[in-house]
Amino acid sequence: MIRDFFRVMVVDLTTGKTRLKEIPGRAEYLGGSGLAAHLFREFGHIDRDWDDPEQPLIFAIGPLTGYFPLMSKTCCAFRSPYHNQYTESYAGGKSALSLRFADLDALVVTGKAKRLTAVCVGSRLVDVRDVEYMRGFDAIQTGRVLRKIFPGSGRRSIMRIGPAGENLSAYACINVDTFRHFGRMGGGAVMGAKNLKAICVLGDRGFDLPEGKAYPKLYKHIFEQLTTTEMMAKYHGLGTAVNINPLNALKSLPWKNLQQTSSPEAEKISGETFADDTLLRNAACAGCPVGCIHVGFVREQFQTNNQYLYRQVGYDYEPIFSCGGMLEVTEAPEVLRILDVIEKEGLDCMSAGVALAWATEALEKGAISENETLEPLKWGDSETYMRAVEHLGRQDNDFYRLLAQGTMKCAKRYGGEDYACVLGQEMAGYATGEVFFVAEGLGFRHSHLDSGGYAYDQKHDEKDVDKALNFLLQDGRERIVLNCMVGCLFSRGVYKDDLLAEALESVGYGELNGSMEDIGRRVQRMRWRLRLEMGYRPDEVVIPKRYTEITTWKGPVDVDYMDALRRAYAAKIMEMGAPPEDEGTQAPLSTAKKTPS
Repeated sequence: MIRDFFRVMVVDLTTGKTRLKEIPGRAEYLGGSGLAAHLFREFGHIDRDWDDPEQPLIFAIGPLTGYFPLMSKTCCAFRSPYHNQYTESYAGGKSALSLRFADLDALVVTGKAKRLTAVCVGSRLVDVRDVEYMRGFDAIQTGRVLRKIFPGSGRRSIMRIGPAGENLSAYACINVDTFRHFGRMGGGAVMGAKNLKAICVLGDRGFDLPEGKAYPKLYKHIFEQLTTTEMMAKYHGLGTAVNINPLNALKSLPWKNLQQTSSPEAEKISGETFADDTLLRNAACAGCPVGCIHVGFVREQFQTNNQYLYRQVGYDYEPIFSCGGMLEVTEAPEVLRILDVIEKEGLDCMSAGVALAWATEALEKGAISENETLEPLKWGDSETYMRAVEHLGRQDNDFYRLLAQGTMKCAKRYGGEDYACVLGQEMAGYATGEVFFVAEGLGFRHSHLDSGGYAYDQKHDEKDVDKALNFLLQDGRERIVLNCMVGCLFSRGVYKDDLLAEALESVGYGELNGSMEDIGRRVQRMRWRLRLEMGYRPDEVVIPKRYTEITTWKGPVDVDYMDALRRAYAAKIMEMGAPPEDEGTQAPLSTAKKTPS
């Protein structure tokens, strides 16, 4: 049934009470990113820190979820432990479709349980379990147990944390089903602060598909676009790991803590090498026919006999960059072994790899010693890095406790800020140049997916600040619309505005067609306003010195151009975050301002 309101389940872990709310605003916020920000306005607190029990953890889907292929993501929103401001993270797996089959547009979790808890949510039930016995369980072990205590069909999605989340690491992730994650900005720590080990979403009812000929005809057209053309071939074939060799050729591949932007060793961890030497199979998120998830294997021999244990490990470009090139680990199976440990600990692989790369250089330069690292960190030494990941996840000493709060925070204590590869958070894998460094450094969630700055750098060698700024603003706004749907960004080449309008029309949301650009602008403003109210100052962002020292295909980084773009983008963010006239009736969360921790 098409409805003009959002159906939201609110679970209060402190009281154990649950309620369903019908919240208006479909035409204003669409769903996904817009709905999540709207819900944070209702349930969040601007004058309380990220770990206050009453701060919400929000999961939201969009109006096309379950109706069209690749509308398969969930938006997770929260106040981040990384910078104590509002943020988002996205994941696939079965989470989105499970929420649709549970007849929910969003799930909001507030409060804090007295003991470690797991929650199962469906359309007809909420089951809260004491799982204190699972404290310290790694994320893989946790998943095995949860699948037994919360039985269900293929419409069940299990989201859980590992030790890193329990220990409140600022980049603890939420592991989703198998091989997917709410990876960035510390959603796992938010669950840990709530004593919430896991959430099971049980899709325990069906939903009707639109009647008439328009919907099945359009579905077939979109399905064919995604499966029979070359548009999505890259993602199914070698996957995003195919980026290794081209970025290396462009001198845009971060290597050895960004001391280099290319290496003759890169071929050893290329997408082609991973496919030849490690690939077991492809997998896909629920509702996706593409199959971009690439699953490799690691093999370990038991010490007592000649038998081997094989484990499956997902990989794509970002994990390979962070735990391969940044650590100069140049054997594909060894990269997978590091990723396997990161998966168990429940850490974001990009932040973990970049943090350990900084620690390795800091150890080399004498800023820290083995008294801090507990291991003789050395480029290419996968065994040592695997042990360091465990130290990081379990925060075995003061150094790792601080490193788990962010590389730059650790560098401010021990030294080495100049070579901390942090752009708002530990960098993504694109040393493409000035536009990307500004885009991620100042971007809303400090993600390479906030906008296509990395792609702009690869296509433009001119240094036109206005042109680059207009691209960042327009491209970011278009991505926000897809994030309100909540579609996989891999599909943005298919789901252009006219096709999204036709899709909305076919499922009964035709009245939204002409207002999508307005919705994108509204959500863009609302999200920036939330961050600015929580203390974000884009005009004070500093891009570390390491980014000024590199050379790409265009030559040395132009510091003056980068700084001019940084200042221009910061001014636009401040402008977008100012209270707009058409939201004058909407009161801010609080007049109190909170200094980021």
